[in-house]
Amino acid sequence: MEPGTIDNLCILYQSPDFIVVNKHWDVRIDSKMWYETLTLQGQLKRRFPELADPDTYYGFRFCHQLDFSTSGALCVALNKAAAGSAYKCFKDRLVTKAYLALVRGHVAQSRMTIRYAIGKNTTEGMTHMMCIDGTQGCENPKPCQSELIVLEHGSYSGDPVTKVLLQPLTGRTHQLRVHCSAIGHPIVGDFTYSHKKDSSPYRMMLHAYYLRIPTGKELIEVCAPDPFVTEMDSNWVPHHVTHRLDDTIQELKDQAMQKGEAEESQKAVLEDRGEEVLSEAKSPETEEQRARCEQWLAEWALE
Repeated sequence: MEPGTIDNLCILYQSPDFIVVNKHWDVRIDSKMWYETLTLQGQLKRRFPELADPDTYYGFRFCHQLDFSTSGALCVALNKAAAGSAYKCFKDRLVTKAYLALVRGHVAQSRMTIRYAIGKNTTEGMTHMMCIDGTQGCENPKPCQSELIVLEHGSYSGDPVTKVLLQPLTGRTHQLRVHCSAIGHPIVGDFTYSHKKDSSPYRMMLHAYYLRIPTGKELIEVCAPDPFVTEMDSNWVPHHVTHRLDDTIQELKDQAMQKGEAEESQKAVLEDRGEEVLSEAKSPETEEQRARCEQWLAEWALE
């Protein structure tokens, strides 16, 4: 529950090409403002000055984003080739991300799919926010999908809350925060999407827990320790378990592996087919093939 400092950087994974950090809550990834010295890129430069790339503006290539208020697993590429391989995984939708959250109220359904389209809020005084399609001033809404799995029902400072696992299947700004608010269960401590009411908790209770990026060279797979446990925050008191976190994450891993195997199988078929076509193109033309070709040309000429 302590605020972040320039020296407080937790490393979850490190290789010659990547670093995965456990980003602290209320820390920006980067900033062009001279007075904002506490940023993730500042922490990285402090810990790994030799790894900073002078060819980039911030010194490090962040493979994806986390909001200022969100904590958890964030992947950093240490060179251009690594960044490219990670980008391809995101582009091909091979990345698996799952977030933990405490949301207001008791969510009735144990599992649900949220499909509200999300756009930019153009209403005066709310332009820093996103909104669901149908909201007044909602501009350019795009289809979005999030999966929600209830882990535990409990209370936070005496108020009913639910601990959930959220999986964004699309990547819209503030997607999970907007979707939770839209179903009537805003994230605990989310001042912005609670109509400026939820200001008492010390942080917004959204945490990037699981990250899987199957790059061609290496599999990046990490879990950032769960901060929403009574031992770390006595305000949170679980009452009833609906799904165990470990079982739910294993389910996501199995799905990701099956998807990866299907992709590899399809790729192998396409490569084999490509080799067949290439082989056919390179092999000498037989008398039969030549005869067919001449016949086809003759018929075409007659038409």
